[in-house]
Amino acid sequence: MIGEGTQRVINAIVSALEDKKAIDVKVIDLEGRTSLADAFILATGNSDVHMSTLVRVADETLTKEGITPRIEGEYSTQWALIDGGDVIVHIFGVKAREFYSLERIWKAVEAERQG
Repeated sequence: MIGEGTQRVINAIVSALEDKKAIDVKVIDLEGRTSLADAFILATGNSDVHMSTLVRVADETLTKEGITPRIEGEYSTQWALIDGGDVIVHIFGVKAREFYSLERIWKAVEAERQG
């Protein structure tokens, strides 16, 4: 189960992304499944400008929560990753979200673990 502090951060990021009209915001609970993070947050932007706004708001929200995020990739590449330690935010363009399909990959990992 995700800790209370991490859940607060997740809720703040999801709310901020939804306020900026992110498309299809999803949270993948990774606790106990990987040492990468406790959760991934996935969101889609419908243009480079929209993606840039989503990256900025995720960065600002993590900073307000006392986390110094690291940003990898750029909105112009159709996939940006904001590493907030226990919470990693993925901002995709529409085509990249469909192509990489992280939800599908993590569902397959979970199904394999359950066996």
